[in-house]
Amino acid sequence: MGNYINPGNQAFNEINDEDYVDKTMLISLVNERIRKKNKLICISRPRRFGKSFAAKMLSAYYDCTCDSHSLFDEMKITETGNYEKHLNQYNVISLDITSFISDAKSNSLPLSEVPKMIIETLKSELKYLDPGLSAELSLNAELSRYINELNGKQFIFIIDEWDALIREAKDEPKTQEAYLNLLRGWFKNSNFTPKVVAAAYMTGILPIKKDGSQSAISDFDEYPILEPDDFAEFTGFTEEEVQKKCKESGLDFHEVKEWYDGYDFPDIGAIYNPYSVMKAAEKKKCKSYWKKTTAAESLKTYINMNFDGLQEKIACLIAGEKIHVEADEFQNDFETFSTADDVLTLLIHLGYLTYNEEDGTVRIPNNEVRGEFRLLLSSVNEGEAWMKLIMRSKKLLDATLKEDADTVAEIMEEIRNEHYAPQFYNNEQALRAVIKYAYICTEGSYIKTEELPSGKGIADVVYIPKPMSDHPALLIELKWNKSSGGAVEQIRKKKYDTVLKPLKDNLLLVGINYDSKTGKHSCTIERS
Repeated sequence: MGNYINPGNQAFNEINDEDYVDKTMLISLVNERIRKKNKLICISRPRRFGKSFAAKMLSAYYDCTCDSHSLFDEMKITETGNYEKHLNQYNVISLDITSFISDAKSNSLPLSEVPKMIIETLKSELKYLDPGLSAELSLNAELSRYINELNGKQFIFIIDEWDALIREAKDEPKTQEAYLNLLRGWFKNSNFTPKVVAAAYMTGILPIKKDGSQSAISDFDEYPILEPDDFAEFTGFTEEEVQKKCKESGLDFHEVKEWYDGYDFPDIGAIYNPYSVMKAAEKKKCKSYWKKTTAAESLKTYINMNFDGLQEKIACLIAGEKIHVEADEFQNDFETFSTADDVLTLLIHLGYLTYNEEDGTVRIPNNEVRGEFRLLLSSVNEGEAWMKLIMRSKKLLDATLKEDADTVAEIMEEIRNEHYAPQFYNNEQALRAVIKYAYICTEGSYIKTEELPSGKGIADVVYIPKPMSDHPALLIELKWNKSSGGAVEQIRKKKYDTVLKPLKDNLLLVGINYDSKTGKHSCTIERS
């Protein structure tokens, strides 16, 4: 038993406690592919979505040097017909590429040494496991001999964060080439792959690049976050699993849903961020547990890439809108950007946005991620276009609070002329989208609610100040080809302010109308 070759089941045993959420049916999907043409599997997911947990589980299940019955006999995987057939029946090579990168950095070694470190580490473990192996043989030759002369069992490769070195060594093509050649030798070698590799399960953040530079692993079947297919339910926690976890921990399910839900897949439904759900259950509190491990995962890194008005699109997302994205042209790397859609697609892979496969739109998935976007609103030096957008929104809010209706109408006019083509600005819903975009600076200081039932009808948009704020609440009614004064009159007549009774002494009634004939906005603001 080694650290990387046949590491045993201790790592899984440590996480397999009373809080463990049973995801063992993932094993069945791998079992179905063993020794078949689709035996090479590549999974790409954002960080914090359980990739490492899955790797530990798979290692424990397949490792032939241990008995893992006690870990799995009560799990869902036992319901399948191939549970016993594959349990502890293979040699395993389990690698976390980030650990080799960390070792190289801590020892002041260049990244170019990482492929050599992987090879030498595995050869050293083989030598320890079988002293009879020759140091003169290549790693592949030693792996083949290990099978032939010891137990006759093929290897299952489990590689976590396979693309970490590709990302870290983005400016070192020779390092990338050496690493990809190592993978090619394992997974695209007609003399080695069929004989030695029973299956391979790799995880990473980004899918395999489309430019052919990563042809070493082009034989892998990919299951990215955009199209996880059969692996969708193992992307994170399902709604049923979260409901059970909330019941066990005493968390309010609806609050958990607002904080960590948002990733949806056909036939599976809602998928939750597992890391954050478990942290919330442990801490008994819903808040942001978001973690970034590299600058490349920061929103700020990409917000200044203002392709095709990217920053305005980000603003629409923060305002709660959906944005259509063409995701097919993204090259699956952190450097090759040509359009705003490329950047938005990367943000899907990083977990900042969720993608709706049916209509091709993206949105901010939940409160946790929204907090990361909200930080942009208070940022400085994020680009001229972004700062103009934020300053104009603050000017709009200030004018509203001062009851300066003419200025509010003027700013609405500016925004509509700059960002919304006439053919798409054609109804009250379009006007609502502009309102939410225009008041983007309220994120963090106000709670926005749309279509709030109150009195004898439904209020269009309501902004409620957060506790400890002395700002007034805003109740906004929208009209199309009518009048702003009529909008305020409707608020009063239908008593939309009833639900805001505790704020009645500090409440502004705002009516906004757009006249499609004149192409002008009008605004009326009154105290409640």
